[in-house]
Amino acid sequence: MKNTVWIFLLLISLTACKNDKTSTSEKSTETTHEYVESEEDLELNDGQKWFVNEEMKPFVKAGEERVEKYIKEKKGDYKSLAAQLTEHNNQLIKSCTMTGKSHDELHKWLHPHLELVAELGKAEKPGDADQIIEKIDKSYATYHQFFQ
Repeated sequence: MKNTVWIFLLLISLTACKNDKTSTSEKSTETTHEYVESEEDLELNDGQKWFVNEEMKPFVKAGEERVEKYIKEKKGDYKSLAAQLTEHNNQLIKSCTMTGKSHDELHKWLHPHLELVAELGKAEKPGDADQIIEKIDKSYATYHQFFQ
């Protein structure tokens, strides 16, 4: 079941990115959207953060704010949080117009992040959910380390 969910999320992200205007060299990277086991493989852009298109940023920010509010209040419906994060992630993917190396690096962050949100949706106990939410919170911190 986990593989089915992951394949579904990967297909959504692959079909949603609007790489219609890519050069031949960019088209070769377009087909190499591979799952990355961890965010550790992320690279900076010659020591600088990668650019993320403005249309995507509100969805990252909204998801991050939901997680921060959940953690701050120390209560809430984690299933509802998972649904909200899934919706923000779907909108993030739909708004993607990035290409090239910045796009590839964003996917290195996004794929593990999507998997964490999917795990949260399947969590059966609040204690398990809290551990996943901590990882999601760290994922947003990683995003800010590598993307502007």
